[in-house]
Amino acid sequence: MQAALDGLVVLDLTNFLSGPYCTMLLGDMGAEVIKVERPDGGDDARRMPPFVEGRSQPFAVWNRNKRSATADLKQAEDVGFVRRLAARADILVENFRPGTLDRLGLGWEALHAANPRLIWCSISGFGQTGPWAEHGGLDMMAQGMSGLMAGNGPAEGEPYRLPIAITDVTAGMYAAVAVLGAVQARHRTGLGQRIDQSLFEAGVSLGVYEAAHVFAHGTRPQRLGQLHRGSAPYRVFRTQDGYLTLGASKEKFWRALCGIVGRPELTEDARFRTNADRVANNAALVGILQAALAQRPSAQWLEAFGAAGIPSEPVLSYDEALAHPQGRARGLVVPFEDGERGSLPHLAPPVRLEGTPATIRRRAPDLGEHDAEIRAWLAAQEG
Repeated sequence: MQAALDGLVVLDLTNFLSGPYCTMLLGDMGAEVIKVERPDGGDDARRMPPFVEGRSQPFAVWNRNKRSATADLKQAEDVGFVRRLAARADILVENFRPGTLDRLGLGWEALHAANPRLIWCSISGFGQTGPWAEHGGLDMMAQGMSGLMAGNGPAEGEPYRLPIAITDVTAGMYAAVAVLGAVQARHRTGLGQRIDQSLFEAGVSLGVYEAAHVFAHGTRPQRLGQLHRGSAPYRVFRTQDGYLTLGASKEKFWRALCGIVGRPELTEDARFRTNADRVANNAALVGILQAALAQRPSAQWLEAFGAAGIPSEPVLSYDEALAHPQGRARGLVVPFEDGERGSLPHLAPPVRLEGTPATIRRRAPDLGEHDAEIRAWLAAQEG
């Protein structure tokens, strides 16, 4: 079955996570991704644990569906090789520090002049312009600068870093979306364009409730910990044997919840009469509900809440999520049969296209594995 992006050639000049995640998504949807790495070790993610048979598993997760070629950008001949690839590519994705490729003669202006259809996507910590453009961009710094850390963690205490690389992954996703938009625009204009995506802006974009607060009040949003800015009750609660999530802010859910936990009088309590009242008195509400929910195991509560239609689910660890019946039904883990290495588990492509499904066609490549193959392909293209 034909994939959505069959025929598109992506030149991947990226390292570590944000850029490779973008090109992984494009590769999952059928694009031909040529990953160019430095010959002395390649992508830094190749050295990230854990390892299986000496190969980095993080690298394997987000570098599938790619071929690897090597180029030393300190050598004129290898710079010329990359320039020739760019002349035949539809899309170039890079996450060097701003200005680095310009100094090598591989910048947007030079490559666009040689290939006007080229879509150029830069991913950096803070963007290609502005006073912070030269600052290095790591996920933790972007989390700190974007407001994500200031808003995360207990109401009283230090800011918390989200323990996932949220700005890296989100910037990679946004970059892939922007690339697809640029491909559609090229159908009309015949020209590529430049995309300037940053981890900083990706992080800021996630604070939609917080931005609404600033726009409405002109003040700093308060850190709320597990509480929600506009809904109550809406948080994680401890049960007798674990944790569950509970969202019962709608009036019908609130009234049903009060009956289930044996506190029907709460519906008439002036502190909790409306959702706005409950938000204003969230701390008191949480204390009351927590005392009740701690008396019974999660399964009993989940059964009762489910029967009443109240949104509530268990809190699962990552291994439990992958093994959950819903995860299995949705195929969250897919095996890839490699002729040399047997069955390799992968996270399934996160984009779901029924007519042109995303697939895993290649395992993550060894460094320079396709050097000869790619150079032969390039020579054939140049005729």
